[in-house]
Amino acid sequence: MTPHEWLEPDGAGGFASGTDRLVRTRRYHALLLANTPTGRVVLVNGIEAWLERPGQPARPITSQRYAPGMTHPDGEAHITTFDHVPWPTWGLTWPDGTLRQEVFVAGGQTNLRWTWDGPGPAPRLHVRLLLSGRDYHATHHENAGFRFEAEPVPGAVRFQPYPGLPPIAAWGGAYTPGPLWFRRFLYETDEARGLDAEEDLASPGTLAFDLAQPASLALRADTAPAWPIAVLAQAEATERGSRPALARSALQYVARTPPGPTILAGFPWFTDWGRDTFIAMRGLLLSPIPPPMGATPRQRAALGADARTRRDLAEQILVAWAGHVDGGMLPNRFPDGGRPPEFNAADASLWFIVATHDLLARETAPATVHTLRAAATAILEGYVRGVRYGIGMEADGLIRADCPGQQLTWMDAKVNDWVVTPRRGKPVEIQALWINALRIAAAWPGGERWATLAAQAHASFLERFPDPDSGGLYDLVDGDPEEQRRLRPNQIFAIGGLPHRLLEPIQARAVVDLVERRLLVPLGLRTLDPGDTAYRPRYGGNVLERDGAYHQGTAWPWLLGPFVEAWLRTRGGGPGARAEAAQFLAPMHGHLAEAGLGHVSEVVDGDYPHAPGGCPFQAWSLGEFMRMEALLA
Repeated sequence: MTPHEWLEPDGAGGFASGTDRLVRTRRYHALLLANTPTGRVVLVNGIEAWLERPGQPARPITSQRYAPGMTHPDGEAHITTFDHVPWPTWGLTWPDGTLRQEVFVAGGQTNLRWTWDGPGPAPRLHVRLLLSGRDYHATHHENAGFRFEAEPVPGAVRFQPYPGLPPIAAWGGAYTPGPLWFRRFLYETDEARGLDAEEDLASPGTLAFDLAQPASLALRADTAPAWPIAVLAQAEATERGSRPALARSALQYVARTPPGPTILAGFPWFTDWGRDTFIAMRGLLLSPIPPPMGATPRQRAALGADARTRRDLAEQILVAWAGHVDGGMLPNRFPDGGRPPEFNAADASLWFIVATHDLLARETAPATVHTLRAAATAILEGYVRGVRYGIGMEADGLIRADCPGQQLTWMDAKVNDWVVTPRRGKPVEIQALWINALRIAAAWPGGERWATLAAQAHASFLERFPDPDSGGLYDLVDGDPEEQRRLRPNQIFAIGGLPHRLLEPIQARAVVDLVERRLLVPLGLRTLDPGDTAYRPRYGGNVLERDGAYHQGTAWPWLLGPFVEAWLRTRGGGPGARAEAAQFLAPMHGHLAEAGLGHVSEVVDGDYPHAPGGCPFQAWSLGEFMRMEALLA
């Protein structure tokens, strides 16, 4: 059985994650993964734990996967229950009792708690921390430089495996030194992805606990004292119980970092991406969450307070991004470790204007309105005169995005010098975004200039993009003729996903019907028509194979949002249409209980059975699902 994955972010860019079967399958699965000024680092990968009774063999409560394919010990065989709400909790059962094991992140620490239920004296619990101290994209191997020495502090033991790392503090248990290397852990998901999949981890010693009472262990990446876990658990249970499940999942993508809050594009490996942030926040932070059936006044009040919290976060994030406009563009990505921002995106800056429009539709302080409109105006002016990478307006009023060797649209896979889906020229969704951005600014004071440009661009769009052969729209114009005729989902943005639709009803219906017929799968839209010779039905294999399929047939759940909105717009958007459109979101509800629990995956295979893949916790996938849930309510 494929394990499901759980996620517990710390709200500062770090997180804990793992599987319901206890076995780590990725290099990113860890109990303590911290965000530091130089990047994210894995400090505590996991634990080796067991129960002991006098005169009886030890009983493992953990499981590890080792190369070449052996699982040891057999802790997972004793799992009888698992739930990820309100946090990951396992029940492990033996003839003489049951152990409840919990993991949750709160108070700046990873909290583990064990509770024994059974007749007679409780067994003792022994825990070995499995440590590395490495970049979260890397793997760790046995070496002479690892420091096993522990620094005892009152109530805790502290480790510093390598210079320059945050300290690792374990609060709880009685510590006995006993350095060991555990060799050749195997991460099967990484192996399937063609990555280095073996790792060695160090364990300095053992922590022992008496299970006559609930036992707890707090893991911190600093020198601050641990918060009492019982207090944190009570507060977290109340906090998490007050929010609907989707609201809890939405806020997990918000990281409060020193410069201010931001949205992480996905867990476990994505960081700050402009395009993803502006698309995701429309659903994660700005869409209302419908109250559950029979909601009490108190629940409705809590939803209102939650909506204000999410809206305030959206405002803070957009204002922070507004300060990064440079030469008429916003960055597409802020890499880890303080490296320079990357600007290679024709659409990220335009999505900022769309997100700004969504925010300003709500009550907003005048200073914020001024800041965001000024940033949007600087972007529009930059696109008119031309910005980086050959991005800019041409005489027909449309935007060209054309730079050899650069991937400038959201279809951005690149392997070494190979741009898999170049789309050089005038891509269809860039024009839809451009015309929408112009129309948004045209409605602001002094927007007459933008209204004129919007009319010119729209007229050119209607003249140049309809494809008489398919009845849909070209994927691009003024580029490679073969690429121009490829049937892709990007044309849907001319009808849905943006504030203003660009096509009249008959033409819009033809586009939506074409996309539904050729590209729709249960969890998203394919990125290429299955009848195309370049179509790739599966997203899998090594890096080259995966990136070669990434936008060449692989389906993306986030595109379901624009599709559903377009489908509704071509059918009047009334109650009957909304009820019928619910069919498109039904598979999403089921998907929340698989892959990344409570979340939506980055991609699914283009062919049946449309297995999920890529990042299991993807911000814009969940965001667009939430936006559609609100639209259909």
